[in-house]
This record gives sequence, structure tokens and C-alpha cells, in this order.
Amino acid sequence: MDIEKATAFADHWIEAWNNHDLDSILSHYTDDFEMSSPVIVESMGELTGKLKGKTSVREYWAKALARYPELHFEKLHTLVGVDSVTIVYNGVRGLSAEVFYFDKLGKVHSACAHY
Repeated sequence: MDIEKATAFADHWIEAWNNHDLDSILSHYTDDFEMSSPVIVESMGELTGKLKGKTSVREYWAKALARYPELHFEKLHTLVGVDSVTIVYNGVRGLSAEVFYFDKLGKVHSACAHY
């Protein structure tokens, strides 16, 4: 991963969320990707805090977009790892960070949200 690719990903991800464009958001992920977030527990009733696959995550994110019609993220930092990117941003829960792990084809296979 290099800073140019990481920044392009982060900018598109933030823009897609701010446009409430679920298909555009999901375009970055593999079909079987896994998402973990403490919000999954309260929103989806999934005690593990994890969802797997675009279908499950689409439902989760659709609920979030419906719950927060004025949702807007402000990107603060993009951090680069070996095969990962962390986006630090202000969102509906205040200061937030999400870590995205990429496969060899450049798609996100897992992600973790922190609030």
C-alpha cells in the first residue's frame, strides 16, 4: 500500500458515505468481507460485533444511513500500513477510526471500526 492509493481510497470512501451512496461504499469490498464494530452489537443484535458478507453489511449500513439522514464524515488523517489503511475521521459518534485490510486485488476483505 502506498500513500497515493491509500488517500484515493480514503477520499472515495468518505465521499461515498457523505453522499449516502451505499453501492459506491460497498464497491471497495470483497463479497465475503468481514466487518467488526461495537455498533453492530446494538444495531443488529449480533453479540460478536461482527458481520460477514456484503448482504449482512449492506443491511447494517442501510440502517445507519436511515438512522442518520444528515450523516457527514470529516476526514482527519489517512494512515498507511503494509496491506491496510486507517482512516481517522469525525463522524456521528465523534472521533472515529476504521482500519481496512486489503487483499491482493486491492479489495477490502475485512474492516474494524473504532469509536
